[in-house]
Amino acid sequence: MARYLVTGGAGYVGSHVVLALLERGDDVVVLDSLRQGHRSAVLPGAELVVGDLSDRRTVEEVLAGWRFEGVLHFAALSLVGESMREPLRYIAENVGNTLWLADAAVRAGVMRFVLSSTAALFGLPQRIPIDEEETKGPVSPYGESKLMAERGLEWADRIHGLRSASLRYFNAAGADPGGRLGEDHDPETHLIPNAVNAVLGLGPPLTVFGTDYDTPDGTAIRDYVHVADLADAHLRVLDRLKDGPSCRYNVGSGTGASVLEVIAAVERAAGKPVPHTLGPRRAGDPAVLVASNDKLRRETGWAPKLGALDDIVGTAYAWRARNPQGYRGVLAENVA
Repeated sequence: MARYLVTGGAGYVGSHVVLALLERGDDVVVLDSLRQGHRSAVLPGAELVVGDLSDRRTVEEVLAGWRFEGVLHFAALSLVGESMREPLRYIAENVGNTLWLADAAVRAGVMRFVLSSTAALFGLPQRIPIDEEETKGPVSPYGESKLMAERGLEWADRIHGLRSASLRYFNAAGADPGGRLGEDHDPETHLIPNAVNAVLGLGPPLTVFGTDYDTPDGTAIRDYVHVADLADAHLRVLDRLKDGPSCRYNVGSGTGASVLEVIAAVERAAGKPVPHTLGPRRAGDPAVLVASNDKLRRETGWAPKLGALDDIVGTAYAWRARNPQGYRGVLAENVA
């Protein structure tokens, strides 16, 4: 049995990784400010410390209070649009907190570090599917902040021997198949939960941005990966760092789904139409973004178990339909 520190473990992806660690018998301490995360998303068996990564004393006390085998870092600002309005805040918090945490981990003798990174560091890629060798060219301060954090971790490895893994997500989606956890953001910016909210009457009609792309149905294509498969990828790279070198991986299904295909999948799950309107393209949106996951498969044995679009959408719909108020509703009462 090992013990791990998970920052941002009360958030969407972080909470699913905590669940995966608990299910395999590990001990978990969650450090989360609860600014974006939910207390009720930290399931029984994990210990929650409420604190901010910018509070260096809290970080040091947590690392000194337990013996950890590794750190998994999810706590970050993550809205691309907001980063365009507040670029310096995003770079200061995401880069500064990551590197301060890594430095504190090194000083505490915790020499494995997994970073929640993003496909946004590729900007507007030239090749599809996108592999790890694609040119990095962020077009948002959010993407830039993650790229800078990755580069800082590379120096921590060169100088201090901190072995790190960065997972560049494309579009995390879905919910725990057991119904214990789901996606609950405010504001919600992701397509699948917004389509689910629209069909359940919990949000406004969906807007389809662009119907004239060079794709089979004219709408943009994106790569969706189930959050449970994403959690499995984190555990695999965490274990690989025991004896292996630092590594960087793109994490996606390897296939894409268009906006209209997502809407159709939500309609199959709900058994009724998704209210939506058609709008113009958003500036800067590429027609197709699909990941190559070949390196992750080859080096870790990872493969998506819930890769079908209906599996992803079905679990997202089921969780939201049971918990229309998200973690503020019935689930919060049951878990708290």
